[in-house]
Amino acid sequence: MIKVYAIKSILSKSDESVTKESLKLLNDLKELTREEFVLVDSPKDLKGSGLSLILVQTGGSEGFFKKDIYPVFEGPYYLLTYGSSNSLAASLEILSFIKNNAKKGEVLHGDNSYVANRIKELSKVSKEVTYRLGVLGIPSDWLISSEVDYKKCKDIFNIELVDVLEDEIIEAIKKHNSKAPYNTFKAKYKEEELDKAYNIYLGLKDIVTKYQLDGFTLRCFDILGAVHSSSCLALALFNDEGITAACEGDIPSMITMFILKKQFNSLSFQANPNWIDPVKNEITLAHCTLPLKMTRDYVFDTHFESGIGVGIHGNLDLGAVTIVKISSNLELFYTEEGEIITNEYRKDRCRTQIVIHLNGSVNYFLTSSLGNHHLVIYGNRKEEVKNYLKSLGLREVK
Repeated sequence: MIKVYAIKSILSKSDESVTKESLKLLNDLKELTREEFVLVDSPKDLKGSGLSLILVQTGGSEGFFKKDIYPVFEGPYYLLTYGSSNSLAASLEILSFIKNNAKKGEVLHGDNSYVANRIKELSKVSKEVTYRLGVLGIPSDWLISSEVDYKKCKDIFNIELVDVLEDEIIEAIKKHNSKAPYNTFKAKYKEEELDKAYNIYLGLKDIVTKYQLDGFTLRCFDILGAVHSSSCLALALFNDEGITAACEGDIPSMITMFILKKQFNSLSFQANPNWIDPVKNEITLAHCTLPLKMTRDYVFDTHFESGIGVGIHGNLDLGAVTIVKISSNLELFYTEEGEIITNEYRKDRCRTQIVIHLNGSVNYFLTSSLGNHHLVIYGNRKEEVKNYLKSLGLREVK
């Protein structure tokens, strides 16, 4: 069932032709979508599960939206229009008001087949389950642009963010004293270090199970001092299993990683820019963890900044990749395609290091970057990513 609330100018209240045109539109969409459209009597009835539409019947109805709908319905605001009675003009004015207030909205306009297909897409999204992502400790102190509005995250992405205190995380890790499954790894390392790293994984597994998490981001540097080991291996194992695991309590990166996995079935490498060459249009990205399944081979090393624990020096396949990042205000995104041209290894950087030649200008990173960490996935996926994020109301940064 799709709920519809209709608005029109007070000057058109007695114009029955407008109502007839509206009913014809809804009947046509019903045939095309196989959905039931129910006209509701109050904007309060738009609340609840399922897709809700606002049918803008005429020009001059903008004030009704601002006065009657906006105060009681939090959106998202999908404005259904047609090509007469200034329906579209009013909808565009309403959409501008919605965007100026940083809310999610879209005008549904065009031939009935296009509108019907868009409604089917939106209806499918509205029926999705809510996902739970854990914030295991607050973002690291140096991530000064990574705080996220929890309610906004739920409204836009259907993702509930769940806070877990650091003391509970460390306590869960310290309960474990198991041996690592050495034979499952494709690299050798000091067994005592692998054991400590693997017990971090087991402790985090308990947290994931307890809170029923689909993924998490971990304030991992605090773990270094508490258990004298790094979380790099644990995060790699979770990502290999399909449970999104991001570093440093970085919530925007976690959200980006989760969307890339859920929507595009792509594992991603969360990485820092380490060097940018504007002349060659190349960027070097590095980090100490990544999904092992993304590597063609790897060796274990220490974690770079601390010199302890188990970091991962992985070599990635050369060729096409896409870089993606969603902003902390959840309103903007960046995506660009490029090509991994080489794997590097320098001791003064995080352990996995790739050099990417970008298709677009690297100047984005110097003038408009949405943060430190960016996500790298295999393949040319820019248009797919862009279309999906734009459908959620986000705007592209170039």
